[in-house]
Amino acid sequence: MTPHTSAGARRFDTDPVTREVVELIGTVVARYHEEYELAAAGHSLTGAQARVLALLAREPTPMRKVARQLKCEPSNVTGIVDRLESRGLAVRRPDPADRRVKLAAATEAGIDMADKLRAALDFANEPLAGLTSDERTVLRDLLQRMLGDRKPGEE
Repeated sequence: MTPHTSAGARRFDTDPVTREVVELIGTVVARYHEEYELAAAGHSLTGAQARVLALLAREPTPMRKVARQLKCEPSNVTGIVDRLESRGLAVRRPDPADRRVKLAAATEAGIDMADKLRAALDFANEPLAGLTSDERTVLRDLLQRMLGDRKPGEE
């Protein structure tokens, strides 16, 4: 262990390009979240509600998996799904494969809302539109490699 590290922590001396890449990734993420919050607010949703709805619009999902994907406590997801249910955007039902598990799913209205939110995210689309299909594929592959080939939400 060196004076710059602690148990379980790794320290890398970063070169200027690495620092710039880290700052750029942070800026992209911050701008994406800002726009996501604005798009959600335009539909009287919080950013968290919009993110949950986007996940549920893909497929019915166990509540615990939603919590893992959003990196939050299951009780937070319960409250968010409660509010989505009260607006008719989501429903809960037992998992046919394991009736002990509750699935949350977007309703038709929820899927429509998720589509509207996705369409409203100009920031997410505009910078990527400036890249070729091959460049987008390379970017995706590099980001996946940075995550250790895990898909978003996987542990």
